[in-house]
Amino acid sequence: MAKIDEIKEILNTLRIWLSLTIGLIVVIVSGLVKRYDNDKIDWVFYAGSFLFFILIFVLLLIIIKISNKTKEIKDL
Repeated sequence: MAKIDEIKEILNTLRIWLSLTIGLIVVIVSGLVKRYDNDKIDWVFYAGSFLFFILIFVLLLIIIKISNKTKEIKDL
């Protein structure tokens, strides 16, 4: 497999992970809003909030990786 094909495959995988992470963030935020509206602010709410911030951090890491791989393709 050529180097460019390998980088494109990694880039496609990162894009799939990006989509999954955004989907998880949407689901978690909607669950948090529902719990907040129902006045169910307990450990599940705080655990979801913590997970939300972790996923935002992961999202940023994925975006940085995608940017680096895109620049790597440009250099080839």
